[in-house]
Amino acid sequence: MKRFFLGILAVAAVTVLVVSCGSSKKGNCRSENRDSTFTTVNHPEWSRDAVIYEVNVRQFTDAGTIKAFADQLPRLKELGVDILWFMPVYPISEKNRKGKLGSYYAVKDYKAFNPEFGTLDEFKETVRKAHGLGMKVILDWVPNHSGCDNAWVTEHPDWYAKDSLGNMFGPYDWTDVYKFDYSNPEMRAAMVDAFKFWLTEADVDGFRCDVAMEVPVDFWDETRPQLQAVKPDLFMLAEASEPALQKNGFDMAYNWPMKDLFSEIAATSGQYTFKDKEGNIREFPERHASDIDSLLASQAAAYPRDTYMMNMVTNHDLNSWEGTEFDRLGSLTDAFAVLTYTLPGMPLIYTGQETGMNRALEFFTKDQAPEWEPRNKYFEFYKRLNALKHSQKALRAGEDGGAIVRYPTTSPDVYAFSREVDGSKVTVIVNLSGKPEEVSFTDTIPAVTDKTLDYFTESPAILPSSLSSGEYRIFVD
Repeated sequence: MKRFFLGILAVAAVTVLVVSCGSSKKGNCRSENRDSTFTTVNHPEWSRDAVIYEVNVRQFTDAGTIKAFADQLPRLKELGVDILWFMPVYPISEKNRKGKLGSYYAVKDYKAFNPEFGTLDEFKETVRKAHGLGMKVILDWVPNHSGCDNAWVTEHPDWYAKDSLGNMFGPYDWTDVYKFDYSNPEMRAAMVDAFKFWLTEADVDGFRCDVAMEVPVDFWDETRPQLQAVKPDLFMLAEASEPALQKNGFDMAYNWPMKDLFSEIAATSGQYTFKDKEGNIREFPERHASDIDSLLASQAAAYPRDTYMMNMVTNHDLNSWEGTEFDRLGSLTDAFAVLTYTLPGMPLIYTGQETGMNRALEFFTKDQAPEWEPRNKYFEFYKRLNALKHSQKALRAGEDGGAIVRYPTTSPDVYAFSREVDGSKVTVIVNLSGKPEEVSFTDTIPAVTDKTLDYFTESPAILPSSLSSGEYRIFVD
């Protein structure tokens, strides 16, 4: 369930949407400036300007192994990746398996490595290599349910939820898993122990937790300190959009609402083309770029301060089940990608995104790997965006980043804003309409000086009088 509280957004010539204390002369919000409105989570310093990359090991290379993936680490380093999020690497259950190879999220053994991908020692070596290149590693964790032939099913049947007939069951239509019973303290302890195994044995840096909102909040509140005692710079990502999870348990949440809004804006602009199995295109409410303001305001009101949101144009679920970013966002894809880097939060790149891959990867069987070479325009595009994220303090995640200052225009689909902190300033103008739009400001105009550069052309910045559909500008001072 998605829960947000609508804030009141005043329409003005210049509107500050996100309060930031990153420019405070007393220091940042992680010290004496904190109060009860803040998260209690102390984010690792390395996460503030980080870019996260989702690794689909099965589909990443023709071999589909962790050893073959490791050969790509130098390329990902060149791309500018900071955090490697590995989709589940554990053995997959055979009972009730979906497809030939099964779902990564039907875990047979929480303390073993999937032989399809190689060996645990090979994974440990990959983590060492990643760390040697300055990258962090987080593992996809499946805490809500296990595979149907996980040893716990027979050894500890009381650890699982039961239906009215006393049978184990999977949530939703997930017939290949059984749901856990979190009222059982022994089950909780075993789950924490399994988390710790990967921190100590493989030296991973944290976890992305699948459907985290299906697990009681108090479990996360109690678990994080135990994991942080093992790994002080722990990083936790929740596959959820629940503010309560961000208070004590998680560094970052999925920005599902922003993803939904992107799709709605694209559909309104005539760019959404993805069809379901029956050949139908989803119906969306009319939304425009200006509606981003309301979402940002509601999130600022609902979430503890200094939490992160993970922004995306695609991920494994979207790619395999809801269409590629090009299916959903059309000619606006690159403009939305720019927003994932420049709006508050952390940007995600999914396997193949940096190649412009425009096909859905199979989920339950082996598929053709993306073509990593030769490097193309998408690689250079994301490499440049990653460099922007790293170099501009204004774009740091959480309260260290600059507040958004909006410059409303006469078109609801031309979105213009700046973020500024500690001498770093980034100004963004995008056209999220399906047609060319005049860039006409209703009052205050973004400041452009003789020191302002157009980031992608590296030439002196000039405010555009119009933008074509999906066109964007990034200015830096």
